[in-house]
Amino acid sequence: MEYRQLPHGAPHEKLSVLGLGMGGIQNTPPEEIEAIISKAIDHGINFFDLCAGGAVYAPFGRAIKGRREKVFIQCHFGAVYDEKGEYGWCRDFETIQKTFWWELETLGTDYADFGFLHCVDEDEDFDKLQEIGLVDYLKELKAAGTIRHIGFSSHTPSVANRILDTDIVDMMMFSINPAYDFEKGDEYGIGTVKERMELFRRCQREGVGISVMKPFFAGQLLSAEHSPFGQGLTHSQCLQYAIDRPGVLTAVPGVQTLEHLDQLLTFLEATPEEMDYAVIGTFTADKITGTCVYCNHCQPCPAGIDIGLVNKYYDLALAGDQIAANHYTKLSVKADACLHCGHCESRCPFSVRQESRMDEIARYFARLF
Repeated sequence: MEYRQLPHGAPHEKLSVLGLGMGGIQNTPPEEIEAIISKAIDHGINFFDLCAGGAVYAPFGRAIKGRREKVFIQCHFGAVYDEKGEYGWCRDFETIQKTFWWELETLGTDYADFGFLHCVDEDEDFDKLQEIGLVDYLKELKAAGTIRHIGFSSHTPSVANRILDTDIVDMMMFSINPAYDFEKGDEYGIGTVKERMELFRRCQREGVGISVMKPFFAGQLLSAEHSPFGQGLTHSQCLQYAIDRPGVLTAVPGVQTLEHLDQLLTFLEATPEEMDYAVIGTFTADKITGTCVYCNHCQPCPAGIDIGLVNKYYDLALAGDQIAANHYTKLSVKADACLHCGHCESRCPFSVRQESRMDEIARYFARLF
């Protein structure tokens, strides 16, 4: 296992490049959750993202009992759980505060290594978190040692840069994978890939570590059938791609079973040839014609829809990502606002029928919620 030093951390704060995300494990039997975490730690994984279902915390706590000092946990302020343990997104200060203290108690620890502002995708999100006092609260918790570092998760470079401007964070969580980046590169990027890369380089320059979510694009990159490129990649290729980006310390793919963990652990024994992702350089636009790749060439939408983000949340929701489905409900402008004006379709380099796509997405989420 390779370990990378947290730039603003103590000497012992070295994070395994392969971490684990707990977002998809909440329906796994508790005994298996405990076994997964224990086996991960035994194989050198020390970084865990705890944006998870409520049922995950007790078995996770049992797994780390007696070896808390060997792991780093990332807790999200704004991710909350109902009486059934289902994940939800919250901007109520008292609920967020209560959830955090419940998490610590259930985990059997008195601190979190990272306290994250959860999913700050729009300027309004950050405004709200400041308004309710959550940003100041994290500062207080850090001063008290209850959290060791402040961080945030986001999908939006402009918002991420705004948070970095505060100079209070040591870690950022961001989605990185070839599906998000490829179509934004070169002649298809029109500045977008530059914005993302400048964000990563800024983090590297300023000593803010990056943890990577969704390195497999919700599993779609792993099969030719679902990949937007028409060609599948391997787990090792996707993981190596993610940890090669500037500023990245660790990638945190999700698992649901011990078998899934075993598949991830093959990365530790992969040869340089097996990690080589140079094949993505052969992917061309004609392989993804008719598929939205979130490049946002269609912007600005006259109705104010973030068409790329709406499509992303829809695709992830179809793949079983309930967190992404919940994120869709928080968008200020949703798919049903489509004016059917033709603007997006006239600008799409991949010939996506976005008007009918918006109708499809609106119907899907109307049924879901």
